[in-house]
Amino acid sequence: GKTSLGKSIARALGRKYVRIALGGMHDEAEIRGHRKTYVGALPGRILGGINKAGTSNPVIVLDEIDKLSSDFKGDPSSALLEALDPEQNGTFHDNYLDIDYDLSNVLFITTANSIAPIQPALLDRMEVINVSGYLAEEKIEIAKKYLVPKQLEMHGLGKKTLKISTKALKKIIDEYTHESGVRNLEKQIAKIARVTAKKIALEEEYPSTIEPEHLKEYLGLPTAAHDRQKGNEGPGVVTGLAWTQMGGEILFIESSVSDGKGVLTMTGNLGDVMKESATIAYQYIKAHPAMAGMTSAEFAAKDLHVHVPEGATPKDGPSAGITMVTSMVSALRGQAIKKHIAMTGEMTLRGKVLPVGGIKEKILAAKRAGVETIVISEENRKDVEDIKEIYVKGLTFHYVQTISDVIDFVF
Repeated sequence: GKTSLGKSIARALGRKYVRIALGGMHDEAEIRGHRKTYVGALPGRILGGINKAGTSNPVIVLDEIDKLSSDFKGDPSSALLEALDPEQNGTFHDNYLDIDYDLSNVLFITTANSIAPIQPALLDRMEVINVSGYLAEEKIEIAKKYLVPKQLEMHGLGKKTLKISTKALKKIIDEYTHESGVRNLEKQIAKIARVTAKKIALEEEYPSTIEPEHLKEYLGLPTAAHDRQKGNEGPGVVTGLAWTQMGGEILFIESSVSDGKGVLTMTGNLGDVMKESATIAYQYIKAHPAMAGMTSAEFAAKDLHVHVPEGATPKDGPSAGITMVTSMVSALRGQAIKKHIAMTGEMTLRGKVLPVGGIKEKILAAKRAGVETIVISEENRKDVEDIKEIYVKGLTFHYVQTISDVIDFVF
């Protein structure tokens, strides 16, 4: 993960490694140190880490910087501004030592699950590197080379005592975990190791190689929802691609039509931006009813209901714009779109398709779901071309500039 990447950088540079956990920190004195007048005063975490490393140029990993909080004692993220600014950190002042210290030789690496909670001024001092999720094939290799040997050793099992087949690992990834990384995968492997250790202790029989048919006994019933497109096709149903903290995901958008007075209803725990996307899609069709095979009068006599399943999960963002307009047109026409298509893109009131972010994560989600073709903005072409061939293999990309391009392609 991100933290182990920091260790690897320190090892490659031949520098000492220091990790400072920032999760839940809410006192500015944790960064700058306490003044000596206080009982039990100590230097700040940064100078404490340098002291522990015994060198002036360590690699310091500030872990979980997005979990900082502030209260009446101060704001630690504001205290970090001086430490992370290359123009100022040559004279970083620690209250305990009461001297300026040169931090310019230190390599700071911060980690976060989301950049949204990070103070903008602090984020401005960093170079952001997005660490993408893994392909299923990459997870299998990580499990074979690292996770399985690690868990066998931790549970006192020899390498020859237990093996987990590639097919079993694939099933664990698909049906027992739902993540961009490998943390839950390691937990499931640990569970298999524990059950095996118990069987050995009780002198019970156990398979030397875990196959898919053994997983129900060892791990119970599958816990992850099937992220598949199959079975979610029909008039009014369109597959979108979303980007969350968990990585990329597919998103089904459903629309239904009924006789009424031209009312648009939206459900599915949608955020304000997503509701606006639905309104824009509705107004665009209202201005161009021929797209749905209707006249203005016919469209005005229809009510539309847009729903995004998994209502307990909050959803927001503009990237479902073209998915919503396609879903509405599909419902109004009573015609399903072509199979195995997913799409992502923001739309404007004039019908232009704008680029969106998280392309690599969305591509990984599409591959997991069995999608074959992705409809995406022409302006995202450069993002797709930057992605390694292994990630886009087996997928076809259709680049669009307007909503008309989308509708012409999918029907």
